[in-house]
Amino acid sequence: MVKTSLIISVYKNTEFLNAVLDSLNHQTIMPNEIIISEDGNDENMYNFINNYPFLAPHVHLTQDDIGWRKNQALNNAIRSSKYEYLIFIDGDCVLHPKFIENHIKMASPKDILAGKRVKLGVQYSDILINSTVKSFSNDYLKNYKSIKNEGGAFCEEGIIFPLNFTTKAIIKALGISSIKGCNFSCFKSSLLSINGFDEDYTKPAIGEDIDLVWRFKGLGYNITSIKHFAIQYHLYHKESWTDQSENEKLMQNKMNAKTFRCINGLQK
Repeated sequence: MVKTSLIISVYKNTEFLNAVLDSLNHQTIMPNEIIISEDGNDENMYNFINNYPFLAPHVHLTQDDIGWRKNQALNNAIRSSKYEYLIFIDGDCVLHPKFIENHIKMASPKDILAGKRVKLGVQYSDILINSTVKSFSNDYLKNYKSIKNEGGAFCEEGIIFPLNFTTKAIIKALGISSIKGCNFSCFKSSLLSINGFDEDYTKPAIGEDIDLVWRFKGLGYNITSIKHFAIQYHLYHKESWTDQSENEKLMQNKMNAKTFRCINGLQK
């Protein structure tokens, strides 16, 4: 079995991170290490992490809070990681008990595993924060209509499939077109081949996920779906999306130049 480093991207919200870390305690397989990658240096986050009862070795990485620099924080986490297989999540996404196990079971050197997430509304976010992910996932189908009616999005992504030859073939045939930065995994060597995350992106989205797709594909990797096998429950918060035109233009220029291995990445 491959050894794994779980990389959790965070920014200030310790209540959500507490729910995510609690969900790790219900995993059927634990990661070999937990890396909390903070795009900032918040005192409350520091105190919370220092007092949380981790069940696996952990590292807390920080950097100055001078604007969105998630890609730099992620590259720092890759450099810090001790193990061969990396799983990336965000600090607002609670993990189904089989999340780590199924990422590991589907790991393959030429595959980049890409999953999705259910976006919960306010009520069910509170329910999940104040219960356990084990009970929440067990009751998911029973509560499906209520979760959807409350304003939940992508609720179908919360339906767990047993992982076997038949279901893998079905999910593979359905395919997936993108990577979500909150739910993907690959061998560290795959990220080294594209020189990690491109730090030229200084605004959220695209650089932390979509940009990876064309670069991985350009070097012969497959974007492989792990939908319905590696489930996440995204806790409700107001979105803070910025205009993506700058990121889109930057990515298009890089695609035109076929810079599959970025210049401003892990190695400068």
